[in-house]
Amino acid sequence: MRIEAPALEIEAVSHAFGRRVALDDVSLTVPAGCFTALLGPNGAGKTTLFSIATRLYNNRSGAVRIYGHDIRRTPSRALAELGAVFQSRTLDGDLSVRENLAYHAALHGLSGRAVRARIEALLERVGLGERIGDKVRTLSGGQARRIEIARALVHRPRLLLLDEPTVGLDLASRTALIAFVRELVRSEGVAVLWASHIFDEVEPEDAVTVLHQGRVVASGTAALIGAGDASLQAAFRRLTAAPAKEEA
Repeated sequence: MRIEAPALEIEAVSHAFGRRVALDDVSLTVPAGCFTALLGPNGAGKTTLFSIATRLYNNRSGAVRIYGHDIRRTPSRALAELGAVFQSRTLDGDLSVRENLAYHAALHGLSGRAVRARIEALLERVGLGERIGDKVRTLSGGQARRIEIARALVHRPRLLLLDEPTVGLDLASRTALIAFVRELVRSEGVAVLWASHIFDEVEPEDAVTVLHQGRVVASGTAALIGAGDASLQAAFRRLTAAPAKEEA
């Protein structure tokens, strides 16, 4: 029986900005159809890692593979499987919701009636079908985040990367957003890498990688990482209080 490749494999990736090392020999795996959390304090290297995985930055060392496709050797095939939502807002506020999603579809070579139907279906799925003609600048922060996720799904990727997606959202919007993403994993088999520093967004059975000062300092399920401490949060504090070279 054929074994499906992991949704994302990052292998021995390092990256520096001048003399500052942002990532140091980082490796992690996101299994297909699973929710994986990437935890780290500000400045840990999470956004840099996402930038490499989405090819905004070129990885000069190591390898990044999306469903077995190396992003340097076959970038088009790799990125076709990937949807991403970055921490900073990337929607065009002067365009309508429909126009933002249609533009993204066009970048992937998609157009026509089927894409229009896909956009309408995704907006209904995130509960914003009635806002399809509205300018993005009229949306709340939580609504804009849901639109960004809908946009990331337009081309039917099998892997979704979300970098601190709940930053700035109120509790109700944050809870609804993570519930929606988890439902995508359960119902559609979308693999998710969820970067955050908010511990109640992580469930005990989730796979977790802890990143600190550009290095992986722990990897395993949330329950396993937190087993030797009072909680995952306590384990995180211990792991990120010590220099990264003193890996636990």
